[in-house]
Amino acid sequence: MGRVEGKVAFVTGAARGQGRSHAVRLAEEGADIIAVDLCEDISSMGYRMATQEDLDETSRLVEKHGRRVVAIKADVREADQMRKAVEQGIAELGKLDIVVAQAGVAGMKGEPAVQAWCDVVNTNLVGTMNAVQAALPHLSEGASIIATGSLAAMMDISKTDQPGKDLGGVAYVFSKRALSQYIHELATHLAPRKIRANVIHPTNCNTDMLQSEPMYRSFRPDLENPTRADAEPAFHVQQAMPVPYVEPEDISNTVLFLASDEAKYVTGMQMRVDAGGYLKWYDYHI
Repeated sequence: MGRVEGKVAFVTGAARGQGRSHAVRLAEEGADIIAVDLCEDISSMGYRMATQEDLDETSRLVEKHGRRVVAIKADVREADQMRKAVEQGIAELGKLDIVVAQAGVAGMKGEPAVQAWCDVVNTNLVGTMNAVQAALPHLSEGASIIATGSLAAMMDISKTDQPGKDLGGVAYVFSKRALSQYIHELATHLAPRKIRANVIHPTNCNTDMLQSEPMYRSFRPDLENPTRADAEPAFHVQQAMPVPYVEPEDISNTVLFLASDEAKYVTGMQMRVDAGGYLKWYDYHI
């Protein structure tokens, strides 16, 4: 216990799913939390976003562990909102040590397609940059930046029979690749300041994003209206281990490690929590 005792963590997408799990896991180990979420639906996405009630529940779970929380409804797509959220959190909690840029959406089958592309890129890529860059002026030696990528960023989608068919889905892959390069460059140039930056790449993760009608259709394009029962057997295709998905807590444990002083010399990593998914795509190389 106490692996991040006395630290303050800024977590985006904190109302549910991985974001909530990360916030609660960090709180369990002693961190106070600045929890941010949009708490509104995005019309081009084919599934529901988190609500204010979800964010309130995250706050309750953090406080259950005796930690302080500042919960803020804010949009990662808006740089000014991220700046104000960080400043509000620091005003109440005193400092900032950890950034977890978790907020993300999946635009598979999103409509209108061009808007789905924009919303995914603006949330996953621009939103990550907005959150990180709002925090940067307040970070000092020992701070840790953690962004959420995806196993999808490592898949080869360069060959496609139908370009433009699913702009929102392609935007998801592009945005996760681009944020990974952004964090790589950032890590390089923050290293002299002893500020670390890493990316975690989950495979399928058991959240509302995965358990959604657009995702079911992506995994079972042969069916018109696939259900979870139809799609779940197909989820296994992503992993080398015989599992359909990992749980949010599995990702949170890696977030905790990277946020803690145990990882004080770990930076610029693309860390996979993918049940061997990467192994199905690439031969061994250093």
